[in-house]
Amino acid sequence: MGPLLFFLFPLLGLSFAEISSKIGINYGQLGNNLPSPNSSIELIKSMNAGRVKLYDANPEILNLLSGTNLQVSIMVPNSEISTIASNQAKADEWVRNNVLPYYPQTMIRYLLVGNEVLSYNSSDQDRQMWLDLVPAMTKIKSSLKAQNITNIKVGTPLAMDVLQSTFPPSNSMFRPDISNSVMAPMLRFLNRTNSFMFIDVYPFFPWSSNTTNISLDFALFRGNNNTDYYTDPGSGLIYTNLLDQMLDSLIYAMAKLGYPNIRLLITETGWPNSGDIEQPGANLHNAATYNRNLIHRMVAKPPLGTPARPGVVIPTFIFSLFDENQKTGSGTERHWGLLHADGTPIYDIDLTGKRPLEDYEPLPEANNNSPYKGSVWCVVAKGVNNDELSSALNNLCNSSAGNGTCDALSPGKECYEPVSEILHASYAFSSYWAKFRSHGATCYFNGLAEQTTVDPSHGSCKFPSVTL
Repeated sequence: MGPLLFFLFPLLGLSFAEISSKIGINYGQLGNNLPSPNSSIELIKSMNAGRVKLYDANPEILNLLSGTNLQVSIMVPNSEISTIASNQAKADEWVRNNVLPYYPQTMIRYLLVGNEVLSYNSSDQDRQMWLDLVPAMTKIKSSLKAQNITNIKVGTPLAMDVLQSTFPPSNSMFRPDISNSVMAPMLRFLNRTNSFMFIDVYPFFPWSSNTTNISLDFALFRGNNNTDYYTDPGSGLIYTNLLDQMLDSLIYAMAKLGYPNIRLLITETGWPNSGDIEQPGANLHNAATYNRNLIHRMVAKPPLGTPARPGVVIPTFIFSLFDENQKTGSGTERHWGLLHADGTPIYDIDLTGKRPLEDYEPLPEANNNSPYKGSVWCVVAKGVNNDELSSALNNLCNSSAGNGTCDALSPGKECYEPVSEILHASYAFSSYWAKFRSHGATCYFNGLAEQTTVDPSHGSCKFPSVTL
């Protein structure tokens, strides 16, 4: 048993009885086809969720949540952090405008300052926001205290990239660029206010980027002590799933800065039900398996906790309520939902965890758990709006003049005929994606494009492709 583990054990003497283990749900609204807020809150209640997390402090939604039994998490936008950090009056105003009109009838229990702020590192302004984060949290907490509000926990959700290393867990530590300047004062604040370390944690990402060395069963909670397990050489602790490993890496990193007892709260976790061709494992089978097993673990009585912190409730919000079709980036970004945009379930799930796993109908077999190898093209998606497509094609070819993206579409060139907007746009999408994928381009084009493994080339017109 490693010496640090002894340091963690005093936590078990603390009382966690007041923390509910009911599963929460992230309610994002980045879609142009989603149900109304009223319908969405009714859906959340019908799913027996215990908590709901918002990415703002939407007045309509907060009013709709009044009188419900749902614990609510609201959020200060990243863009307001620096202003609040430098001005207590701005913090008071934010609380006055976004908390007081709804509290206590709406059970606001978490006030999150920013979202994954420490993951942004492309400008001096981003790095200044790092330094403003704890002062903003402190001023918001003071504003709440001045209103005699003591049951709203203040914090900020972090991504796993705040850690320099996560493996093995006992070896983990925070990134050197934030460890002393941001994390140490943040942990001091969280400890002093008896708040949580709020963390967005997704086993899908480490597994999908390293399918050779991490088993899918380990990522989906299907491992056991006889087959899929990992023994941490530093602590001697045995891990049967990837989530526990990731959570304990945070616990060890916090302990190394002198804070072994700060509670964890999972602000986001889940598994994508679909994605791009180059994203293995993003399918309905794995999404249902992960979330069902997650729920059973998190609502277990007595609580399971993690190997480094057994027997402790970890409040958890699943990401997300809906598939959100206006999220940019890779295909998985638009496919984390438990529900379709029309409110019907993508797969059966019981957020209470009372339904035995064997009671669910068999899931469709997964057919993309191994990385795809071959050529992929980016073509016009089915059912797109013709006006939007025409505008996108013109904008893409005009903005790409000089880089060759649309050269083959000029009159007399090999891809000009047949003159078809869908064929021309498919060529332009494929050409641009192939040319700029290494610079971060995706096959999305505001929802107008999708990937295919079927070569759309015709005659002498050869579509550029991406080779995986």
